Amino acid sequence: MSNVQDYVIVATGREGRVLAYAAVTRSLVDELQRRHDTWPVVTAALGRVATMGALFTPTLKHEHHQVTLQIQGNGPAGKIVVVATGEGTVRGYVEHPHIDLPLNSAGKLDVGGAVGHEGALYVVKDLGLREPYRGHVPLVSGEIGEDFAYYFAASEQVPSAVAVGVLVAPDLSVLAAGGFVIQMLPEATPSDIAYVEEQVAQLPQVTSLLHEGDKPEDLLRRVLGDDMKVLARRPLIFACTCSKERLGRVLLSLGKQELTEILEEQGQAELICHFCNAKYLFDHEELMHLRDEAK
Repeated sequence: MSNVQDYVIVATGREGRVLAYAAVTRSLVDELQRRHDTWPVVTAALGRVATMGALFTPTLKHEHHQVTLQIQGNGPAGKIVVVATGEGTVRGYVEHPHIDLPLNSAGKLDVGGAVGHEGALYVVKDLGLREPYRGHVPLVSGEIGEDFAYYFAASEQVPSAVAVGVLVAPDLSVLAAGGFVIQMLPEATPSDIAYVEEQVAQLPQVTSLLHEGDKPEDLLRRVLGDDMKVLARRPLIFACTCSKERLGRVLLSLGKQELTEILEEQGQAELICHFCNAKYLFDHEELMHLRDEAK
């Protein structure tokens, strides 16, 4: 198992006509697995979306900017949500963590079966403007990489090659995770496109390469060749923004009547954060204080 700290790089290739992002996300995905107790196929699904979130982070210019990725498929895993920030933090959750499916025809975890082959992919970018950017496309396969390649082409009009993967151990821990996005800039030539397509088609599984020791730089060099230039590198980490104060505001929003009912029926309240599974207990006295504040 690689002990390389998670990070993402930005690079160019083909004399600057191709822009690329690559990341290793093993620790991040392992933390998501541990917090949500996901079973292997769900670990792979959530981990692929989390890796996509990580690959979006260099496009966020300020620390407080964030992107929310949501996959709503018709498969048994249900909704998957990932939030990534310009600071390099990623968090996420899945609606149904305990799903078990047979391996697919290739002998791999059936991520498409868990996510569903029909549904939608939503991207919301909060860039500090009056209104966030919103884009959505139908799912292509539920395998995540193909779905985001279609999103970039259809919603952002950027031809892109996308590969993301997660390798799960028998003990449920994550052995490898990561991936890349390679995008054609407007000045890219037909030969650039053909070259990248050919290199990506010949590439072994991303998770195999990462498990064998490849770093993000190595992944991109395999596709773009030796003229690949790294422009930036930043660390990635799991981090949640929840706090007792924030969840207290959620209780406050219920209103005086509902808080009174909770006090009378339960005497206390326990709230659990979707993103990290942290539990926050509000005792009788705290609930009374919130009720007195509520409208």
